[in-house]
Order: sequence, then structure tokens, then C-alpha cells
Amino acid sequence: MMNNRLDALRVMVASNPGDTFARYGLAMEYVKTGHLQEAVDEFSKVLELNANYPPAYFHGGQALEKLGRLDEARALYQQGIEVTTAMGDVHTRSELQAALDIL
Repeated sequence: MMNNRLDALRVMVASNPGDTFARYGLAMEYVKTGHLQEAVDEFSKVLELNANYPPAYFHGGQALEKLGRLDEARALYQQGIEVTTAMGDVHTRSELQAALDIL
């Protein structure tokens, strides 16, 4: 029996591992519950499945920052800037650039 949102999202991902939306939701729930390494792992899987998923760059970078892995966060932000520039996603690009500038 599922007892919380995290369990429900794990079941969704297990039943459809290629669902980037479910994986992103699981990653965000991991962040919310303090499971930062698991969140980073899920953000990475989201980007493996769909490199054009801009929020995964931003939130993945933030999770890496919280883990103290600043060089990896910088690299992820930079990758996200390149992707969002190519996509024409000015808003997310500016958020990624601001996060990178703060580091």
C-alpha cells in the first residue's frame, strides 16, 4: 500500500521508466524530502531521456550545489544555458545564467 507521494512517484517511474515527467516529479520530490543524491540521479536520467528538458538543468544544478558539488553544478548550468539558447527559451536561460553567476 502506498503511503505517500514519493511512493506513488516511484511506482509511476517503475511502471514507465521512460516517462520524463514522472521522473522529473520524482526528482523534485526527492529534493523536497532531502534525498539530494537520489534527486541528482533522477535529474540525470531525465536529461539522458530528453536533453531538452530545461528545468532539470536548473533544479539538478541546485541539488548539486546543496551537496557541495559546485563544479558539477556549474557544468550542468552551462549545459542548460547551451540547450536553452538553442531552444530560444530566454526565461530559463536567464535563470540558469543567474544561478551560474552566483557560483
